[in-house]
Amino acid sequence: MSEPSFPASTGTTRTASPAAPGGADGAPDPRRWWGLVVIALAQLMVVLDATIVNIAMPSAQKALEISDGDRQWMITAYTLAFGGLLLLGGRVADLVGRKRTFVIGLIGFAVASAIGGAAQTSGMLFAARALQGAFGALLAPSALSLMTTTFTDPRERGKAFGIYGALAGAGGAIGLLLGGILTEYLDWRWCLYVNIPIAVVAVIGALVLLHDRPGHREARLDVPGVLLGCGGLVAVVYGFSEAEARGWSDSMVLTLLIGGALLLVCFGLWQSRAATPLLPLRVLADRNRAGSFLTMGLATIGMFGVFLFMTYYLQGILGYSPVRTGLAFLPMSAAIMIGSTQISARLLPSTPPRMLMVPGMVLGAAGLSWLTFLEVDSAYATHVLPGMLLLGLGMGLTFMPVFSTATAGVRPQDAGVTSATVNTAQQVGGSLGTALLNTLATSATGTYLGEHRPGPGGKARLAQEAMVHGFTHALWWGVGAMLLAAVVAGLLVTTGPAARGRGPQAPAAAH
Repeated sequence: MSEPSFPASTGTTRTASPAAPGGADGAPDPRRWWGLVVIALAQLMVVLDATIVNIAMPSAQKALEISDGDRQWMITAYTLAFGGLLLLGGRVADLVGRKRTFVIGLIGFAVASAIGGAAQTSGMLFAARALQGAFGALLAPSALSLMTTTFTDPRERGKAFGIYGALAGAGGAIGLLLGGILTEYLDWRWCLYVNIPIAVVAVIGALVLLHDRPGHREARLDVPGVLLGCGGLVAVVYGFSEAEARGWSDSMVLTLLIGGALLLVCFGLWQSRAATPLLPLRVLADRNRAGSFLTMGLATIGMFGVFLFMTYYLQGILGYSPVRTGLAFLPMSAAIMIGSTQISARLLPSTPPRMLMVPGMVLGAAGLSWLTFLEVDSAYATHVLPGMLLLGLGMGLTFMPVFSTATAGVRPQDAGVTSATVNTAQQVGGSLGTALLNTLATSATGTYLGEHRPGPGGKARLAQEAMVHGFTHALWWGVGAMLLAAVVAGLLVTTGPAARGRGPQAPAAAH
């Protein structure tokens, strides 16, 4: 059987579904849409776990007597393991099989969540969060690559990736809401326990509904590539997270960032020579794929900044409770879902991807620009909600074609690592955005305090004004990142509509 291609027609072809064979004629598995539900559940679990602990952090810190200096590890332990091991997880999926890796990732994630929920010490909680990240690094690439190899018909692919893109964009906001509800009405530990029933349902569904080709066991794992690539990613992600607390000029931060960059350079050089590279350079060589990776990374810089600043603004300035804060993010989640499933998914089969990505990033930039006009006394309905809706719609328009274009036409043996690279771009962009924008906000807040004296409202009012000034100052940089993403998408993503040809990457897949 030839490698998957993306035919002009929307009917069934011999290459319709290598991951879901429906019979001798190669017809797609009739249960593939139920399989998508399973994949979507797993993806939602991984994405929301990056933010669900944020609102539970104060309660967990108090219960386990975690110091202010160490509390960041509740987040950092997860992001480090997840971001650093994604490439390895993607290649493991290619080598041993995507379904098997998917199930292992689900079981491991559930066990790690149980350990974290039962944690009696800070070290136990941090270790559990790192384990969650490690198994998430197995789970996320295998989920996306199962999508890639299951849905190859252009119109079905559009619908499937619309749902996937909606969850990827809205999962963070859903995590904030769920974290608030669980913390306020149950206990912070349920922010971890909640993963167990989700994982159990997903494992049962995966065993019954998902199909996959055997892994490519004849290939060997690129151990030097693992050490260089994963080591470089861990150093860079850790450097970004430490910059948030220590500042960009700190010697440890500079060592991590420079060392990580050097490791990644060495990784790139090694990949051009390795017999079985961890990340084959052919995955990055295509301009459409590279443009999608860059667009994803730049887009998440501004988006993660909004999650950070708006959580502080709603709770610290407007005095919202954790649950009300989570509810305030729901309209943005709804906008992401509408943009992804009702607009992008319907238009992508007949529309060039960049005609969705570029307007999406411009809309996202407009939403961030709206939020730069926030003040201490701004009302949610008139000053926060419009910006969130514009941002959500823009991200929904962008994420779906990015995921679809980045993974289209890739070789079956590279599906996992390609999916991992998309997730890595999202994770590194989010880590960079959180650290960079928070540093800019903190600096602007300090400058504002130094240049202003307390007015009629006293020092408390001045502190709030300074904080909001810092937020709005940093968000302008997020606007710039999204506009740059629009330029990148417009210049690099030149593929045409999926329904008019063999697909964005079919020529590359034929090598």
